[in-house]
Amino acid sequence: MSQQESLFASTSQNMPLANRVRPQNLDQFVGQQDLLGHGKILREMIDNDQVSSMIFWGPPGVGKTTLAEIIARQTQAAFLSFSAVDSGIAKIKKIMKQAEDDQKVGQKTIVFIDEIHRFNKAQQDAFLPYVEQGSIILIGATTENPSFEINSALLSRCKVFVLHHLLQDDLVELLKNTLSNPAGFGKQKINIGQDELEAIANFSDGDARVALNTLEMAVLNGKVVSQTTTITIDDLCQLINEKFVLYDKNGEEHYNIISALHKSMRNSDVDAAIYWLSRMLAGGEDPLYIARRLVRFASEDIGLADTNALNLTVNVFQACQLIGMPECDVHLVEAVTYLSLAPKSNAIYKARLAAAKDVKQSKNEPVPMQIRNAPTKLMKDLGYGKGYQLAHYAQDKLTNMQTMPDSLQGHVYYKPTTQGNESRFKKRLEQIKEWHQEHYGE
Repeated sequence: MSQQESLFASTSQNMPLANRVRPQNLDQFVGQQDLLGHGKILREMIDNDQVSSMIFWGPPGVGKTTLAEIIARQTQAAFLSFSAVDSGIAKIKKIMKQAEDDQKVGQKTIVFIDEIHRFNKAQQDAFLPYVEQGSIILIGATTENPSFEINSALLSRCKVFVLHHLLQDDLVELLKNTLSNPAGFGKQKINIGQDELEAIANFSDGDARVALNTLEMAVLNGKVVSQTTTITIDDLCQLINEKFVLYDKNGEEHYNIISALHKSMRNSDVDAAIYWLSRMLAGGEDPLYIARRLVRFASEDIGLADTNALNLTVNVFQACQLIGMPECDVHLVEAVTYLSLAPKSNAIYKARLAAAKDVKQSKNEPVPMQIRNAPTKLMKDLGYGKGYQLAHYAQDKLTNMQTMPDSLQGHVYYKPTTQGNESRFKKRLEQIKEWHQEHYGE
């Protein structure tokens, strides 16, 4: 009995353009030539029917789903697609059991998991035994770093292929193919020039889906004269006047861009630092998060080389608390500019690491008796505070009293640089050491 079609069933004409012109084979696939060019590793695996479980990691709109479908078609495998929303453990195991039975009679099954990073640990683990046994070929697609989001046991059994943003030339080629494709606009007369196609490609920022959606909107809104639709730059302006800023506050891009900001400031590249700050603000980042990172930077990367850096960043943090976005953007730019141009020293940060290492590796050293407090008579009788020397009573405000535990005597943590104001602290530290050498031969 054939299934009755709904009056509202999707037809090829009302399907999204990206679905209608989806490539059916590798020759139609645009981009990723470092993986799919003739002689390249992934192309060889597919052409030789030696496909194993793999993860496609890349930004949206670069062909991850399309590539999985092409692999299934070319290797003549059954194609099963899973979604994190409706894929309970029981459902996964039931379908996997069927794939296992099919494998015994020679039928290969490719299991495609889009946005595999959204599957929880239990869901991912449900696929693991079938991947291990070779009952299925798993292809996962993710926009997030798989080393963070995919179980290590599953990840270790999959090859990871990194797919990149499409180049502008790739997108222009895709748009031209769509204009000539009967499933796209091949049956219509479309008048659009190279400049317009490049403008769409540039706006799409490496995302094929955005490029096709923009072209579709341009065709729908183009001027029709004598059954020919003409699209000009002026027509495109309202469609491509503002780019979408890629910035996932909870994902890898968040950490990539805060890292870029931090390292640009450390490298004293003020323009790059302002750019990355602006990317974060455009993506909706919490200004207080940025301000906290700047406070940290002031001590970690500048420290005593410029003692005003910490004051400025704390003031900017308070300014962001008081007025918020969008007004506090200029305060953040002021701080980023100051930190970028300030002299750099990580001596304070290195001192902290060196001391922390000693704390971790040494035993719990007792506090020397002479610098212990003696609030009770018993403690005083036991020698607490005996031999304490108050530096204020000394002529040079220095004494030879030991304040470091015996086993750590001579360990040096703070090694000042000559950058900015830190040269003053370096000079003072040298004076103190010279005093000890002169008076006590230490």
